[in-house]
Amino acid sequence: MEKFSIKDVGVKVGLEIHQQLATNKKLFCNCTPIESDKYSIKFQRKLRASKSELGEFDPAALFESTKSKTIMYYANSQSSCLVEQDEEPPHELDEDARRIALIISSALKSNIFSEIYPMRKTVIDGSNTTGFQRTMLISQGGYYKVGKIKVGIQSICLEEDAAKILGEEGSVRKFGLERLGIPLVEIATEPFEVELTEIKKIALSLGRILRSTKEVKRGLGSIRQDVNVSIKRGGVVIEVKGVQQLDQLEKVVEYEAKRQHGLLKISSELQRKNWKFDHGDKKDITKLFSKCKSKIIQNALKKDHKITAITFKNMAGIFGFSPYEGIRLGKEVAELVRFFGIGGVFHSDELPNYGIEESDLEELKKAVKIEESDGFLILASPQEKIHTVVNQIILRIEYIRDYGIPIDTRSATQVGETKFLRPRPGAARMYPETDVPPIIISKKELSEAKKNIPKSWDDSIKELKTKYKINSQLAEQVFDSRYIRLFEKIVGDINTNPTFVASVLCSSITNLERSGLDSSLLKNEEILKSFQLLEDGKIAKESVEIVFENIMAGKSVTIEEAMRNASIQSINENDLERIINDIVEKNEGIIKNQKERAIGPLMGIVMKELRGKVSGETINSLLSKNIKRKIQDLE
Repeated sequence: MEKFSIKDVGVKVGLEIHQQLATNKKLFCNCTPIESDKYSIKFQRKLRASKSELGEFDPAALFESTKSKTIMYYANSQSSCLVEQDEEPPHELDEDARRIALIISSALKSNIFSEIYPMRKTVIDGSNTTGFQRTMLISQGGYYKVGKIKVGIQSICLEEDAAKILGEEGSVRKFGLERLGIPLVEIATEPFEVELTEIKKIALSLGRILRSTKEVKRGLGSIRQDVNVSIKRGGVVIEVKGVQQLDQLEKVVEYEAKRQHGLLKISSELQRKNWKFDHGDKKDITKLFSKCKSKIIQNALKKDHKITAITFKNMAGIFGFSPYEGIRLGKEVAELVRFFGIGGVFHSDELPNYGIEESDLEELKKAVKIEESDGFLILASPQEKIHTVVNQIILRIEYIRDYGIPIDTRSATQVGETKFLRPRPGAARMYPETDVPPIIISKKELSEAKKNIPKSWDDSIKELKTKYKINSQLAEQVFDSRYIRLFEKIVGDINTNPTFVASVLCSSITNLERSGLDSSLLKNEEILKSFQLLEDGKIAKESVEIVFENIMAGKSVTIEEAMRNASIQSINENDLERIINDIVEKNEGIIKNQKERAIGPLMGIVMKELRGKVSGETINSLLSKNIKRKIQDLE
């Protein structure tokens, strides 16, 4: 097994950024995009592929249709209407979305078209009730700079966001419609060749340009990165969707380049093996494997699935052949099979294993006439899916043999790898939108857009530092966070220390998230209310994180409820003096031995009893005074 070096193969990268816009309504209706898990409306659809105006099927849509999924939609009247349900034509294009898209295009020096034509992009995975996504090309060309690197812009589109996936149960896929139709811009960069470490900076800089407008949404799910990866040899562009974290980009690009180069090596090996397949080499071995000890096989049998053996002449060793760590033909086949909702597939080079014993294999080879030079797959699948799945496996292996790298759309995993999602769409995917008229962009609109080009990220940070007297690190954290507008409102409306506010929003909440708590449960209005209570002297600084923790843990909804649940209440001066005096008296021995140094251990005891009820500064002052008095009494 060779060690992979990305420098040896050369890689080109292109980014596609999808950014939701901070408008008050959706792109083609007046609904407010409110996230909610309460649904009063439920309906289902069955989507299928249809031919384009040129009589062609889009390959991605055709492949998706082989899953034969039923789509169940959930909606509420607050965030969706008949437009999202595809029971009513789209309304006029949202003016705010149009204006923001023009500002973003101007900020990136992109050439805006004077006439914009809405199009339909075929999507039949269920994420659009219509079977297509409305999109419009706003501008082409342009660039931005990241240090000395000049990153070209390929195109900027304004389009609808897709529905939110809620999960799958068997042949039913579920979506919530609250996100469907939210306006977003899609920005595609020109391909570039840079060091892996530069890719994150390039994506981060583009995100900061968008945030500088102060008219884009913040928070999880509001911005998504797709990345296009190709190696110099092979000439195939693979789109990887759903890179959620910028820190993943470097890993995803490196893995995908390694996978592509590894597939070229596998292709050469397939050609050398001179393998062949005949549909007669597919055998039902359900009865033969009825007593197999594999849990996967037995679970499949309980569901009345069929067990099928597929023999490949002259392919011994090829499924497990690994030119680089983690890159194998067997893995490619397993990913493809999982696309159809099938988890049970084994290849000859990994057996005996997974409960399939040597005796099972001997019986299989004898019954199906498998030679030592042959490879084989064992597939556990519903009867109705076997023919389709086997055909797709054969097509996949043949394509890898003949061309090397299948032209896929893939998705990013949490560990920075990529997995098969669907084939890449073709030109037949896009066709004109007949329900929305062309949009004429006036010279006045272009002029206004140029006037409203935002300050650069660096200038915005300087302004935050100067205006609120906070350090560079906090200014960057606040500006890049989803709380920038809330920060400005809190500091503007309430006489609270900006550094403390920024620390709570960017450090305390983040630390609670890292502990596994859910920040989406903590609404902005509750955060604002907590700082008002702090200013009014009704809670202490230490209480803020306590009540946030209570809400983010799902124990409370409001600040008041969290205060009750966490037993946070103000304490009067007399009671405070009494509690501290009692603790000093009970710990006379510590004070006698440690003198003034006793404030350390005693502070911990007091804070444990009064945490969240009184500020640390007040406790420290009173405790210090009482310790000094006690020392004098002891002397």
